[in-house]
Amino acid sequence: MDMKKVLYIVTIFCMALPAGCRKDEGAGGATAPAAPLASGIDAANLDQSADPKADFYQYAGGGWMKNHPLKDEYARFGSFEQVAEVNREQLRQLIEDVSAGSNEAGSIAQKIGDFYNVGMGIDAINRQGAAPLEGELRRIAALKDKSELTGQLARMALQGDALVVEIDADADLKDSDMTIAWLYQGGLGIGDRDYYLSQDKHFAETRAAYAKMLAKMLALSGYSKLAGFEGGEAAMAARILAFETRLAEIDMPKEELREPEKIYHIKTVDEVQRIVPSIKWREYLDGLGLGAVSTVNAATLPYFEKLDKVVAGSDWETLKAYCAASTVIGAADFLGDELSDVKFDFYGRVLSGKKEQQPRWKRVLSAVERGMGEALGRLYVEKHFPASAKERMLQLVENLRFTLGERIKKNTWMTGPTKERALDKLAAFRVKIGYPDKWRDFSGLEVGKDSYYANVSRAAAFNTRYELDKIGKPVDRDEWHMTPQTVNAYYNPSTNEICFPAGILQPPFFDAAADDAANYGAIGVVIGHEMTHGFDDQGRKFDKVGNLHDWWTPADSAAFDARKQTLADWFSGIEVLRVDGKPLHANGEFTLGENIADNGGLNISFEAMQKALRDGGIDKEKMDGFTPEQRFFLAYAIVWAGNIRDSEVIRRTKEDPHALGRWRVNGALPHVAPFLEAFGVKEGDAMYLAPGKRVEIW
Repeated sequence: MDMKKVLYIVTIFCMALPAGCRKDEGAGGATAPAAPLASGIDAANLDQSADPKADFYQYAGGGWMKNHPLKDEYARFGSFEQVAEVNREQLRQLIEDVSAGSNEAGSIAQKIGDFYNVGMGIDAINRQGAAPLEGELRRIAALKDKSELTGQLARMALQGDALVVEIDADADLKDSDMTIAWLYQGGLGIGDRDYYLSQDKHFAETRAAYAKMLAKMLALSGYSKLAGFEGGEAAMAARILAFETRLAEIDMPKEELREPEKIYHIKTVDEVQRIVPSIKWREYLDGLGLGAVSTVNAATLPYFEKLDKVVAGSDWETLKAYCAASTVIGAADFLGDELSDVKFDFYGRVLSGKKEQQPRWKRVLSAVERGMGEALGRLYVEKHFPASAKERMLQLVENLRFTLGERIKKNTWMTGPTKERALDKLAAFRVKIGYPDKWRDFSGLEVGKDSYYANVSRAAAFNTRYELDKIGKPVDRDEWHMTPQTVNAYYNPSTNEICFPAGILQPPFFDAAADDAANYGAIGVVIGHEMTHGFDDQGRKFDKVGNLHDWWTPADSAAFDARKQTLADWFSGIEVLRVDGKPLHANGEFTLGENIADNGGLNISFEAMQKALRDGGIDKEKMDGFTPEQRFFLAYAIVWAGNIRDSEVIRRTKEDPHALGRWRVNGALPHVAPFLEAFGVKEGDAMYLAPGKRVEIW
């Protein structure tokens, strides 16, 4: 897992702006079309048997959840997955169209078409089985001793399979114009360290299932025979699990990874060598084509300070089997049904609670996207995203930027000097809508008809090389960190940018035929959320050009910290599930940035809607029985409607920096006074929170 990007540098909000909005008049205003507008609230989505004062999530989305039961292929299904299904069908048609023709060798169409067609040839893939991987496994089995560990780690890193240490290219936190090498902790096959360290029954059973999968992978791939322990796979799997557990014990906790000061440690290569002598760092960097690199950011320094003891204390055959097992797991989906099914049994059924794999075409499509995502995105936007929509999105962003600026000016807990710098940062936001202005070059990628695994492997190496080649060069601020077809959005503090890919700019997140009260509840909150990330507990530590720089007065920092801690404590008190009879609570520290952004997005967008009401851009009357204020909050809540399996609740609580959908509604709204007023929530109601306990930061 790329911990820095998931938890810190690219803060992700699984939602964005759609394309079909009406033209606004000034900040927050709107000019309605001649046709009558709908309310934007579908009564079928509601559960009117529920009390909105007790469980607003159920009231606003209970009907939707009843009408969209979980399919066996999903661990969670909500509005985002619904949009992703639409996009996936569109991408499938695009690929099938280019695959059907006679394409010039080396063209994008040829590469996408062959990648997809070879992946769909399951009979040939099943006949090959693990054979495409045999050469690599034979090479691992033949490694002599720990002197060859460094070369093996570098070889795997070039394939995008980082073990023990992960390497990435990203901006220097204190010189945001320059790309440097970042080193991280890595190598846990299950995921979060809690799965290794918790002694609760659920996690113990998960570890047992993981070890069972490892044993099967070692046997089915043929590695145990090559390495000479055929028949002893279970014992070797136990040794691999024990090694990963030792890595988990020295991992920095995910909450600390959210603090930029704790993941910034510039070291020379010689200094890193003294810290972790078991790895030959110059050889490692040379193997990655980074021979000119002399300094790195040893981001997870406390981990590296303990790593040498773990590696030195591990036997060589276990380390080799660990590398082999990771190689097989990474390749399993591309080597036939037998290995793929074993992998799914653990990662799908055990970890997430899924009951069956997705149809093959969806899995192959995902592989093409991972390998050639932006190339596929270029075809997607040409067909499904009009260039004119970009300008409309920019207008909407400016409406919310204006409102946030006004709120900063009126802020009662921040002093003048800090307000001025906050406004400067807000004005400097870079906005990316739809798709990049320049497209990535895929001419150097070879896609053939030899094997599905070979194409995936070449694409992984091509993309890894693309990333590592950025090290030592200026940051490309025009680069996108998501493909255009992605159903997601992000804020990146190192470039001070917000980005909304084309993939999600469509219904149900925006209804062009609806009154703007509902659109502000969905679109407006999204915009405000992403902007607030620039001022959440992480983003606020970066200045307007993206450098880690404390631009706050001590008094303002203290005032902010007091407010954020109240919000963190509130979410940590939420029980999301009972596991083996014990309560599993949300992690308010881990999800703090997203919860601050939801809090800000709601307040900012509601104020923008109020201005639109004053300006006559929104119908002040009830529509379908709901006031504009009620429609705003109903539209917000339906965005988060979704059904989810218990295993996925546990996994997301441990690994996802976002609160669960239910609590982005029932946990966020009690802090928003206009919500309480809109639905008459009073003391004694479950959705009520006393004024002194509410948090409003931005």
